[in-house]
Amino acid sequence: MRLIQNEKKILNDFHNTETTINDLEVFSQFYQNNEISEEEIQNHYNNALTCLEEVEFKMMLNKKEDSMSAILQITAGAGGTESCDWAEMLMRMYLMWGEKSKFKITELNNQPGDVAGIKTVTLQIDGDYAFGWLKGENGVHRLVRISPFDSNAKRHTSFASVYIYPLVDESIEIIINPSDITWETMRSGGAGGQSVNKLETAVRLKHKPSGIVVENSETRSQLDNKEKAMQLLKSQLYEIEIQKTQEERKRIENSKKKIEWGSQIRNYVLHPYKLVKDVRTNIERNDVENVLNGDLDQFLKSFLLNN
Repeated sequence: MRLIQNEKKILNDFHNTETTINDLEVFSQFYQNNEISEEEIQNHYNNALTCLEEVEFKMMLNKKEDSMSAILQITAGAGGTESCDWAEMLMRMYLMWGEKSKFKITELNNQPGDVAGIKTVTLQIDGDYAFGWLKGENGVHRLVRISPFDSNAKRHTSFASVYIYPLVDESIEIIINPSDITWETMRSGGAGGQSVNKLETAVRLKHKPSGIVVENSETRSQLDNKEKAMQLLKSQLYEIEIQKTQEERKRIENSKKKIEWGSQIRNYVLHPYKLVKDVRTNIERNDVENVLNGDLDQFLKSFLLNN
């Protein structure tokens, strides 16, 4: 159901973009006839460009998990209070990004630092394409600044790790192709006499792609037994998907580098100069305060476009 809803939404966005571009052609004629100002045509152009970029971006997020909600976990690295404070700054950054992006964010777990900040926090980010947007944030984030906790006002380097994975929820449907299933019917077993079912109400289901075989003779109704067998098949397929998700999660976890120098994906420098640089895409920003206030889309889009 979620997949169908997302495809419908993309299709609707595509139609809206098509309408916006057609409108731009009309406004272009108005501009050539001096009926509207240059500022107005520029606004219409910017609007059409934004719509087109959003559709292209969503088309790029074509994996099933991309449309899911996300779980975001931030963990302070070595360095005590400094790193705990940095982890809390990152949490604030993602909270502000989520608010601007109109995502719903729920705090699932928060372990405060001994003096300030947080040792670890887990956030659930609900909304369309939350995981798709954030999946490139996995890794170590490094901060360089004058420490507010150092009476000597020395420059400190702090690290924190960010771990993102998709939230698998009950809305995921297990779609089974009827041609992938073979059915057999049989009589229910029993001790003999009247307890033996003389009709073939028991069923055996075989799912060819997975090799799963399900037998059910719960009731004296073949239809009810078939429905139950399908429910059991779906339950097993769902469990397989859960296991795959856990294996992928474990793979990502195992690939996470040690939270220290040289393993970071992004640097945030507040002193002696101001710069945020993504070491994977080489995107640089000097407006550090805006980035820490949740202006992350440029970094997120750049990573997705290059991977």
